[in-house]
Amino acid sequence: MQIINSILEYAFLQRALIVGLLVVVALAILGVNLVLKKYSNIGDGLAHVSFGAIAFALALGFSPLQFSIPIVIVAAFVLLLLGDSAKIKGDAAIAMMASVSIALGIIAISLSGGVNISIDSYMFGSILAIGKSDYLLSVIVLLIVIITYLFFYNKFFAITFDEDFALATGVKVKTLKALLSILTALAIVVGIRMIGTILISSLIIFPASSAMLLTDKYKIVMVLSIFFSIISFLIGLFASFYLNIPVGASIVVSNFILFVISFIYKKI
Repeated sequence: MQIINSILEYAFLQRALIVGLLVVVALAILGVNLVLKKYSNIGDGLAHVSFGAIAFALALGFSPLQFSIPIVIVAAFVLLLLGDSAKIKGDAAIAMMASVSIALGIIAISLSGGVNISIDSYMFGSILAIGKSDYLLSVIVLLIVIITYLFFYNKFFAITFDEDFALATGVKVKTLKALLSILTALAIVVGIRMIGTILISSLIIFPASSAMLLTDKYKIVMVLSIFFSIISFLIGLFASFYLNIPVGASIVVSNFILFVISFIYKKI
């Protein structure tokens, strides 16, 4: 209780708590569909694109969040188009875009002579990265992601399990896949501020995978995924504050522990 009171005393930790909860809930919701459709690698690809965009923003003196959101949305569209191409496999497209984005980001930093904000905070995450200027935008973006997903819940369910049937019943499959990619891009761009480029995709994969070990019912998987993501975030945040360790890494380790517990429970 004392740790909780200590955290809530600081404004930057209050911002991190609110934005962090919204990030993990958004990624947990999206993660169920992405994992089921084997699109989970798109999170990693978009995270790398976001890093490249952020590097350019810092080099040019722009707001990282405002600069990177439109770029990552465009990247999500490109990955979707390349993924549907018969000539280029989806995983190859993601790998190519991820590597090029990182390379361009490194070049931008090098040519600018370095930046006055450590790029490490975007690679590995930093709880201090969520400033006052980006706090409101982050909350608005994440609320849009969650509300939009809930509004299209049934249609996302349809395209996740049977695209052909969904298409036959009049569902606009390509439009919904594009919307899913955009929502994922928005959640990732905001989440990188705290979790980091390297670790953000784990918040898509772990909660959904842990939930799927315990049940095969879609709605229960969704609820459990959200529950696991919130518990992991809170444990990771408190552990980070108490042990003075990076919050992103702490959250990921908490997710992994819950996954192991779920796996053991399933075996027993």
